[in-house]
Amino acid sequence: MDERKGFRWFLGIDISKETFDACCISGQGEKQFSISTSMDRKGFEELIKQLASLSVPQEAVLVGMESTACYHVNLFSFLISLGYTVIVINPLLISNFVKLQLRKTKTDKKDAYVIAQFLLLNRDSLGRTAGSSDFSDVRDLSRQRESLVDQMTSNKIEIKRLLTMTFPELEHIACIFTKSMLRLLCQYPSAASIRQAKRSKIARILIPGSYGKQTDASVERILKAAETSIGTASSAKEIILKQKVSLLMQLEQHLQELTDILTEQCKGNIRRDMDILTSMRGIGKKTAMNFLIEVGRDVKEFESHKKVIAMAGLDPALYQSGKIDRKGKITKRGNRHLRRVIWLMTTRVIQFNARFKQYYLKRIQDGLPYKMAVLATAHKLVRIMFAMLTNETQFNESMN
Repeated sequence: MDERKGFRWFLGIDISKETFDACCISGQGEKQFSISTSMDRKGFEELIKQLASLSVPQEAVLVGMESTACYHVNLFSFLISLGYTVIVINPLLISNFVKLQLRKTKTDKKDAYVIAQFLLLNRDSLGRTAGSSDFSDVRDLSRQRESLVDQMTSNKIEIKRLLTMTFPELEHIACIFTKSMLRLLCQYPSAASIRQAKRSKIARILIPGSYGKQTDASVERILKAAETSIGTASSAKEIILKQKVSLLMQLEQHLQELTDILTEQCKGNIRRDMDILTSMRGIGKKTAMNFLIEVGRDVKEFESHKKVIAMAGLDPALYQSGKIDRKGKITKRGNRHLRRVIWLMTTRVIQFNARFKQYYLKRIQDGLPYKMAVLATAHKLVRIMFAMLTNETQFNESMN
């Protein structure tokens, strides 16, 4: 029995779209029950009936299920709402565990049993990773925001490409992604269409709502550039550009909506930790928030910064053969969203923080290629952020 956490039973669940298998074992590894049932209310209630037969409180049961894109979410939320401790496990961890067990066969019931064994053997570390449905929702919102940013970036590239054909001069005289310029392009997506428009109409679109960024002089520059433009008159390209610009404006609205919701929900410890991280020049509120959400819990619960690095898959893979023992490329076996945000934070602090820029340049001088130098800087960044968060101190130049 795990006296510290009180887990006495370990429930492994293997999930598919229509069904799920569950196997519960005791702290001594003895099987308590094994069921195969439907992924619906009847199946959920059958599982709870089996758990109730153990006559133990919910906090004595540690439940684990593999991440299955979306199929596990409803059962996860159901069990969390009843007070059970539930963790979602990376399937790669189970796969590696199976290899260590030298298991030759593969059946769903055996998979549920193997997950239960995995929980039993790793209860000390896994007990700290239990999630909540509320935090899962916040993470979903954060990842949707990340997806929107990717879509916007792709859309901006397409808009620039089309503009090089319809009005190539515009990018040199104005920032094409301001709200006022997007409104203009949504109605007049080429130099040819602007030449046919009245000056007063162009001014009414550009100047109001630009907060003083667009003036009569701006209108004159655009009209003059349109008159001498080498842009191609193409109705097809104009339609496509209009749609791309309209989509970008919608994506920006959705992005702002998600940002506002996340900012509102990130309170308490996350808000405090955001203030700590943003004391470092180069780290903004959005990246700090994404980092803390992807870490998933209080950083103090990690044994060391190396655990955070491993969680992100930024730890080097080890290669051993005979007398050869060396480190290879990073494992990339962790949370890819966390890995991405750490990489982004690192490139920003290299750009804006003299301390990290100096360290990065030193690694370049030592002969490391670009990516390896950034990776080395990322390790240093995570180490310092971990120290800041665990000690609840803001950044200072003396930190190592």
